[in-house]
Order: sequence, then structure tokens, then C-alpha cells
Amino acid sequence: MRRLVSVVALAVVIGQGAAAQSGAPQAPRAVVELFTSQGCSSCPAADKVLSDIARDPSVIALSLNVDYWDYLGWRDTLALHGHSNRQRAYAGARGDRNVFTPQAVINGTAQVIGSDKAALETAIAQARAAPLPVTIKVEDGKILVTLPAARDEQKSGEVWLCPVTSKANVAVGRGENGGRQLTYTNVVRRWIKLGDWNGEEKTFSASVADLGDANIPLKELDRVAVVLQAGIAAKPGRMLGAAVAALK
Repeated sequence: MRRLVSVVALAVVIGQGAAAQSGAPQAPRAVVELFTSQGCSSCPAADKVLSDIARDPSVIALSLNVDYWDYLGWRDTLALHGHSNRQRAYAGARGDRNVFTPQAVINGTAQVIGSDKAALETAIAQARAAPLPVTIKVEDGKILVTLPAARDEQKSGEVWLCPVTSKANVAVGRGENGGRQLTYTNVVRRWIKLGDWNGEEKTFSASVADLGDANIPLKELDRVAVVLQAGIAAKPGRMLGAAVAALK
């Protein structure tokens, strides 16, 4: 019996190695979006948890800074109003109206307190993995995103490109975190819609030069993520696929 178990285990390891060497894209177990703010005293603990989670190569962990804490006297330097809208859209889609910081959304459906590492890890383990192996390549100043054909009943979604700053250090001058030096991991700086997916294999392209804008210099961006998500921006659904690549 022991020999049989050993042989089976060896076969599994060899199979995993062959899959890795084949270059076949692997879908992440989960996409984690942390809604956070420089003006929230409870958020730094969650920012640290996200940094830890981001070390797992099977998880795509993203920081989405919101702007609704700005009224306390400190304007979040990384916030996008669109992130506040996205968080509210998630709450509307879930039907629970839960909007708070720090809030982590896992695969577009589950939500937990972002500073609760145990709850976050449980949600990741229980989340339905994004089933589609999306690929993203950066070469010759172009970003190429390829989506495979649908594998289940879900045959539509939106494709979004997210320029990312992998590490951002911020000295907060006022507010609840006044005087603190905070570090953020994989900060999403923009959302660029590449198009709609109709269940067929498809390739989208974008220019690296177009990732920055007047407010976000290209030099601050060093990664790019792509997400394929069911629903629409006003009512986002589950993540169908995702990938990330380095720009530099």
C-alpha cells in the first residue's frame, strides 16, 4: 500500500511538472480586490494582509483606493472615484449594501473584512477559481490579451485592462493616518475597457504608451493586469479569468 501511494504521488508530481513545462496558461485561484483608503485608520492592517496574500503566485491581489474618506482632511493620493463606484456596484449586485473599508472582494462575489487574514484565506479557498486561462504578453510596446473559447454556460463578459503600480509608498500628512508612512501593493491606477467577450476565442491589443495619462505618468506603472468579468461595470459578476504581466 505504501508503495502504491508513493507511485501515485510521484505520478502527480511528474504530471504537474509536465504541465508547467508545457507553457499552458494557468488560471488563478482567485482575484482579490481590496477597497482601502489612506484616510482610514483600520486600513493599514488590511494593506499588510494584501501584501502577504500577493506573494501567492496563484492569487492576483489588487489595491483599489477609494475617495470617500477624503472629507476628513486628507485627499488619498492613489484614489479613483471609479473605485468607489465599483465598490457600490458590487454591493448592489450582491444585494447586501455592504460598503466599507477595508473590504476585500474575492472573485467578484464573496466579500470579507480585508484585515481578517483567516477569513480572506478561507474565502480564497472556497471561491470558484477563474476557469479560463487568459494570457497576457507585453512585447514591442504592445500588450496582447488572448481569451480562449467558453467552457461552460457563461459566454459573455467585459474585458478590462488595469495598469498597476506594484509598490507605492505614501507619507500621509493629515487625517486618521496623519504622520504615518504607508505602503500599498499592486495599486490599480486606471481601468481601460478593451471590449466585450462573446464566448469565442479572441485577442485584444493595447499600446503600452497609452497606459499612462495626465495624472498618472507611465514611469509609475510597472505591471498590467487583465480581468474578464461577467456582467457589466454597473453590475459586476464573477471573475471568469484574469492574468498579470510585468511592464518593465
